[in-house]
Amino acid sequence: MTVTAYTLAVVLDLFVVFIGARFLFQPGPAATGYGVPADPAGDAGAYLTIKGSRDGVFGLLGLALLAFAGARAEAWFMLTVAILPLGDTLIVLRHGGSKATAFGIHFATAVVVLISAGLLFAV
Repeated sequence: MTVTAYTLAVVLDLFVVFIGARFLFQPGPAATGYGVPADPAGDAGAYLTIKGSRDGVFGLLGLALLAFAGARAEAWFMLTVAILPLGDTLIVLRHGGSKATAFGIHFATAVVVLISAGLLFAV
């Protein structure tokens, strides 16, 4: 179970780093994939950059916690950070995004992050 817990945590952290980089380097497609399209050349440019920075930092923070503080610290981090994709679910729904994206991407991500937290607590 330890290998599974650590592997899932690392994969999730790296995925968030990837999402952050995508918002920084391909903001238009990243916003569309998020579920609420935005024009990076318009008023949304700064917000897309903020999203990219936020996600990248959260991914790196998760990796640092796992590497230097251990599974329990990472478990608490995952438990806390699961709030973000739950909020993203609501954002997509409130701004006209599809239910498939809201639940199939964001809510599902929250569930996987909570599973990761549970596995890390069990280590």
